[in-house]
Amino acid sequence: MQLKINRPFIIFFAVIGLFATLVGFCLRGAMLTGDVSGMTDPEMLGLLWTTPVGTAFVLRVVGLGLLIVGVFLGRRGLLLSTIGGIIALWSFAHIGHIPDRDSIMLNLILLFHLVAVCFWIGVLSPLRKLSLHPAQLPEAVSVGHRFGRLAMVLVPLLVLAGLYMGYVLVGTLSALVNGAYGRALIIKVILVGGLLTLAAANKMRFIPRMQAGDHTAARHLARSILVEWGVFIVILSMTAILTSVLTLPM
Repeated sequence: MQLKINRPFIIFFAVIGLFATLVGFCLRGAMLTGDVSGMTDPEMLGLLWTTPVGTAFVLRVVGLGLLIVGVFLGRRGLLLSTIGGIIALWSFAHIGHIPDRDSIMLNLILLFHLVAVCFWIGVLSPLRKLSLHPAQLPEAVSVGHRFGRLAMVLVPLLVLAGLYMGYVLVGTLSALVNGAYGRALIIKVILVGGLLTLAAANKMRFIPRMQAGDHTAARHLARSILVEWGVFIVILSMTAILTSVLTLPM
């Protein structure tokens, strides 16, 4: 896949990530003071700086910064961008419910889970862009096939990682069914199941027809990818609620 296709996509979301990281850090200050003035209170922000929240902030800013620099270096910067992306994702191992378990194995599983999700999300927009241009149909087919082969290994591991983390966090079937956290987790799993079904259908229906030169199938794939994006947004929103709003069952 051509780097020039990915560059605007990567930079756009990396900049959004930097902005969200800064705003999120300041909002934590507001939560400590119970007032919006906490967003700029040096004492509160200084206190946060010494906590895991501060560590996560630094890792995320450094990681996203390296990612952006690497993108501007072109192919020579791919390794730098990869390292930056992993550092940014590792920052999530310092906040939320998983780090509270104080388990390096769980942290590594979380990192793998995030890397796999980012890989899946990252391929959607470039694949859609390629499928919308008839001249680039062969490249779209190539990307679809390569992603499909990797997904056959990656997706089962992604699901297993998610189920294992959910089991560790929830603990019992009763907590899963009766607690707010457990019910939200069930909804997320159902959404993921729908997303997997949609992705599998895309691979089996549209990619073979595109390989035969069917441009209509390419347009259908582009529309289907928009639906995948919508489902992903809902899943990510559910994840944000699970990690920052709902409390774990006791």
